[in-house]
Amino acid sequence: MAKFILTSDRLTQGKEVRKFEEQWSEWLGVKHSLFVSSGSAANLLLVSAWKELYEIPDEAKVIVPACTWVTNVAPIIQCGLTPVFCDINLEDYSFDTHSLQELRDEYGDDIHGIFVTHLLGFPAKVKLFREMFPKAHILEDVCESHGAILEDGTKAGTFDVGGTFSFYFGHHMTTIEGGMVSTNDPELYDLMRIKRSHGMARESLYFETYKEKYPDINPQFLFVTDGYNFRNTDLAAVLGQSQLKRLDNMIEIRNRNYELYLQVIKKYDNLFYIPDTQGTVSSFCFPFVSQFRDNHDNTKQYMEDYHIECRPIVGGNLLRQPFLREYSGECPKADIVNQMGLYIGNNHFVGESDFHMLDEILREL
Repeated sequence: MAKFILTSDRLTQGKEVRKFEEQWSEWLGVKHSLFVSSGSAANLLLVSAWKELYEIPDEAKVIVPACTWVTNVAPIIQCGLTPVFCDINLEDYSFDTHSLQELRDEYGDDIHGIFVTHLLGFPAKVKLFREMFPKAHILEDVCESHGAILEDGTKAGTFDVGGTFSFYFGHHMTTIEGGMVSTNDPELYDLMRIKRSHGMARESLYFETYKEKYPDINPQFLFVTDGYNFRNTDLAAVLGQSQLKRLDNMIEIRNRNYELYLQVIKKYDNLFYIPDTQGTVSSFCFPFVSQFRDNHDNTKQYMEDYHIECRPIVGGNLLRQPFLREYSGECPKADIVNQMGLYIGNNHFVGESDFHMLDEILREL
């Protein structure tokens, strides 16, 4: 970082951003990636470009999970679409299959998209979702699950339209603030390039075509769609390139920690719901979803007493949040997570001794 700052004459988006995007695409196994200002920006950029390119009508219905981060749902509303909330399961925290089937029976082909969240590092069953909704597009939020492997052996974020990732400092790798959106669709990629930079045609791979189409407008400031300023910097890209070299190793350590966590929590399956997944996890944290309210309260108190930071499981049931109370839906499992769920952190600095302490805490609990 110091060498770059001392020797570069450009810190804003430039060649280092392009290099980071190419490296990320190679790591993920996709054709195109765009480095943006955050994972939330990646979500909004993906939804906005998807709606425009595929001519998704206003108020079209998009299924979203009741338990996710709020900026997985907000872009649906911001882009004039209608979120349809689906309950989650308590194994991998993605869509509950029974609830999803009820939505299939109710809405059928009126569902235009499914915005899947691979929550807490658990890969969702996107192949099953495709079988249930063969005509709907699937978009993937992988902001907490870099490197999670789907049942078919491919990485989460590569299944259909596109995938989003966050490089916030608490995630698997960091650019301090930042995110990535990836796709195999060249037209979608080009439209997102334009939208990332105010809607300017000069960001397009087809800039010459736009100049010929609109000869009466100065091409320096030729706007061909609505846009944002979601660009990131070469400064952050240099940090991202450095982090990416270590990402696989950091995921390996996180997953080794996750196996130790499972060994501990499985002893207490009368108190907690035990996570389960059909793909390969890329562990973000260690969830503790209690079967009883008293146990949740006691678990939280014990964590605080032992100075272990704990947090709610993302937004809980988002339908309980003031921002989304006008929307309806019965989501009892999301309510369980909302009322009786917490998580503690996982990262590559956590070691075996920490799990001996965790085991002692739960035994005492």
